Amino acid sequence: QVQLVESGGGLVQAGGSLRLSCAASGRTFSTYVMGWFRQAPGKERESVAGIDWSGGSTYYANSVKGRFTISRDNAKNTVYLQMNSLKPEDTAVYYCAASTGFLFKKDDYWGQGTQVTVSS
Repeated sequence: QVQLVESGGGLVQAGGSLRLSCAASGRTFSTYVMGWFRQAPGKERESVAGIDWSGGSTYYANSVKGRFTISRDNAKNTVYLQMNSLKPEDTAVYYCAASTGFLFKKDDYWGQGTQVTVSS
């Protein structure tokens, strides 16, 4: 069982930065692929970024490439999402998730989300 708690969301002006954190419980954190997803009002949840257990393999949605960076600290059971050059279209609830592979499913482990609002 893994419990995930996101933090670090908030209100920021366009062009600004935020760093999201996702703290995981459980001693098997380092074995999971971790991902960040987001859901804007009226839209479906979309994948933002993912990272394998070692941190050696990552992927990003085209919309955030070059602006967002995913990382993890297995000693702290935490995954991060550094978001730079934020745009109003990045406004969404951001969720982290843990899975056994890069194909995330609804029955994987999900956090409750943290709101990110980017003003223009």
